[in-house]
Amino acid sequence: MKRFLLSLSLLFPVFVFAQVTPTPDKLWGKLFEDVQLKKALGDNKTFVDMVPQYKPDIILKKYAALKKKDSASLRAFVLDNFYLPVTPGAAFTRGLNLNEHLAELWNTLTRKADTLRKWSSLLPLPDSYIVPGGRFREIYYWDSYFTMQGLAASGRYDLIEEMLDNFKYLIDTYGHIPNGNRNYYLSRSQPPYFAMMVELLHNKNGDAVYKKYLPALEKEYNWWMEGANNLKANAAHRRVVKLPDGSLLNRYYDDNNAPRQESYVQDITTAKDYKNKDRKAFTNLRAGAESGWDFSSRWFQDTVHLNTVETTNIIPVDLNSLLYKYEWILSQAAKASKQEAKSDAYAKKAEKRKEALSKYCWNDKLKYFFDYDFTEKHTTDKWSLAGMLPLFTKAATAAQADEVKKIVEEKFLRDGGVVTTVYHTGQQWDAPNGWAPLQFITAQGLINYGQNDLARTIGERWMAVNERVFKATGKMLEKYNVENIHLESGGGEYPTQDGFGWTNGVYLKFYEMFKANTSH
Repeated sequence: MKRFLLSLSLLFPVFVFAQVTPTPDKLWGKLFEDVQLKKALGDNKTFVDMVPQYKPDIILKKYAALKKKDSASLRAFVLDNFYLPVTPGAAFTRGLNLNEHLAELWNTLTRKADTLRKWSSLLPLPDSYIVPGGRFREIYYWDSYFTMQGLAASGRYDLIEEMLDNFKYLIDTYGHIPNGNRNYYLSRSQPPYFAMMVELLHNKNGDAVYKKYLPALEKEYNWWMEGANNLKANAAHRRVVKLPDGSLLNRYYDDNNAPRQESYVQDITTAKDYKNKDRKAFTNLRAGAESGWDFSSRWFQDTVHLNTVETTNIIPVDLNSLLYKYEWILSQAAKASKQEAKSDAYAKKAEKRKEALSKYCWNDKLKYFFDYDFTEKHTTDKWSLAGMLPLFTKAATAAQADEVKKIVEEKFLRDGGVVTTVYHTGQQWDAPNGWAPLQFITAQGLINYGQNDLARTIGERWMAVNERVFKATGKMLEKYNVENIHLESGGGEYPTQDGFGWTNGVYLKFYEMFKANTSH
């Protein structure tokens, strides 16, 4: 019997990688600081993704003996002692049309189950997954939902389930889904799309999906709501805010008030000129990264400058729309598992959040949904496509949706789709840039309320930009300039990346929605 059990364990190994390697700053100390501050490798993300060729104590001893420590010497030292991270290529077969190229690209961007590499920052995953591309060499939380739209359009539900199993593994192992599967991302998450990913697979495979993922859904939801039960009115704890009337809403946060390791120089630089007196520069920058909108005028006290970032003072309309949908899906999943009382409880939470969302984030004078500044006690009134999330998750009324449609036409519609915000700040989540997830959210949100013509216009304009750039370069990009479709996108902490997971996914979904059944 023992021999039989041993052979079974070899055939079906138990995937346990819960022990986390120290983050690069802790593991490499002064070497980490010097490499990052002196920009020895250019992009700060490169070093934190590298794997050492020797044990850390050997490398650190060699580094202590290194006499010259300028940028060039540091670069040479690192390349002698570490393996450069592999960047996913976006090679393509010439002569393919865009749809054929995207079908080929899934293989380029797919990573098989990880193997454990000692002293690596990677959090290994047990199943295959799609990476975005470029410098983004790992799975990313909210990217994956939009990538899955394309996988579904391609009939790749097998890969969707594998990615869901990876997210379930992360929740079971670490208590939540981190920003990406790196140890330096563990202190924060990203917009909580896990429930909508589960719903996507449920729509194909039925209630067994809800039953399978319900425990993980509840565990992640509880992570977002941690501290809610003991919170007093007019107070905030981690990601939960309790408003004067007792309403519970959420904010983005990060538990680590230190520079992001993958953007170390940028954060140190911003913190030097930080305008607020709360000593939370790094927390606010990290919270902005958790939002996925890193960075945007949404988070700036003065709308323009990153050094006025105040993300943790803001109740984001998109986050709370997603958590409304999360509670609604939890209700459905509990019902599918024949847990009626639990289903009712989640439904009540969803209804309360929907009411609070309308009360605090809808500006009846401006006729649009905005973020809410709970320290100043008013909507921020910064125009952004985050205001489309209540339509996307069906948290808006029909009357609100009618008003929002007018605003989209008046303020956001451009030649290349819809623009992220109306502000030109130099940040990548502002004008003139358009992003695939926001095109999809806006189009689907409009469709949810019967505004099909405007949704089609947005979808077709966005696809045309994707097609034009692909024809010229052979690339699908992370973001696009939608105001002048003949110029490149810009802004942000790093160059525009190609690959690119969510752009591919949304293009394929839009093709299914707007082109597949038409003569053109």
